[in-house]
Amino acid sequence: MPMSAVAPQHYPALLASKVDTVSGIMAPFSPPAPQVYPSPPTDFRLRAEFRMWHEGDTINYVMYRREDPRTPVVITEFPIADQCIQAAMPLLHTVVNANDTLRRKLFQVEFLAGLSGELLVTLIYHRKLDDEWEAAAQTLISELLPVAPALSIIGRSRKQKRVIGRDYIQEILPLSTREFHYRQYEQAFSQPNGRVNIQMIEWACDKARALAGDLLELYCGNGNFTLPLSEHFGHVIATELSKVSIRAARANLADNAISNVHLLRMSAEEVTQAMNAERIFRRVSELPKPLEQFELNTLFVDPPRAGLDEHTAAMASRFQTIIYISCNPQSLAENMRALDATHRIEHFAMFDQFPYTDHMECGVILKRK
Repeated sequence: MPMSAVAPQHYPALLASKVDTVSGIMAPFSPPAPQVYPSPPTDFRLRAEFRMWHEGDTINYVMYRREDPRTPVVITEFPIADQCIQAAMPLLHTVVNANDTLRRKLFQVEFLAGLSGELLVTLIYHRKLDDEWEAAAQTLISELLPVAPALSIIGRSRKQKRVIGRDYIQEILPLSTREFHYRQYEQAFSQPNGRVNIQMIEWACDKARALAGDLLELYCGNGNFTLPLSEHFGHVIATELSKVSIRAARANLADNAISNVHLLRMSAEEVTQAMNAERIFRRVSELPKPLEQFELNTLFVDPPRAGLDEHTAAMASRFQTIIYISCNPQSLAENMRALDATHRIEHFAMFDQFPYTDHMECGVILKRK
């Protein structure tokens, strides 16, 4: 997204245009009028990454335009980023430019912030990092302390990772029922727009309040939706393939004293095979009772951009209720072509996670016909 596209005064019109486009994509499935959840027009993005461009002894943040991927564009401000990232960027730039140990062969800088106020900065190099680098990074922390009092720094190079502080931030999401605490690890997926993420979770939980029985969740990640949804179901079986996400989810369940969620490290394909009794998995035997004895009336999915594969969509069609969060309206529509035979859209929502882009997050509640 070029910075020239960031125009807060035009945000309402840009959002309205996206809503019209997504409504058109979903129109064949006769959804109700969507609930639309806007984003703050600035200061909303909790993740940012920049290549670092070297010219002599000077280094700058740069990004690349999609239409011209070879020409770096120097970034001096980033108004869509969280305020903590915005405050840290110029200070980090100044310190790194004044310190050859930090600057030499620095390739990329990544920022991960939280609504909690914590900040994690990852510096990625094309060279081996030593104790001299770590001492310089400690100096960087002290220089950033006025704008980032809860700061960790990670140095990465080939087969090397040096951590000063922690390799995750502790995020806090204040929902209507309670606060939830999440470990969000460096270089692992987390929702980029914290305030819209809260709206997504609240919407899903509101629709889940009237449901009964147990929940099966695919692609649970670090438990972003899992933790709050667990308040509305007897048991939750939550599945995820990523090792780091499973590690975070286990820690998050413990930190939030949640005991009715059962985590399984399985892909959506494997879950489908287990649900269809096509394969026996040792991991499934770790559940407190046989899979078929759970009252799995509801399925929650938040799949990657490609959506649900054909076999998972067929398995989903057996559920009474499907809560589907989608980051790609086109793949959602593709899945709806299969699910429309068995389910109708009872609720429809749009969440503007990515202002000033064509991307729109959607939520649908599907009920069996």
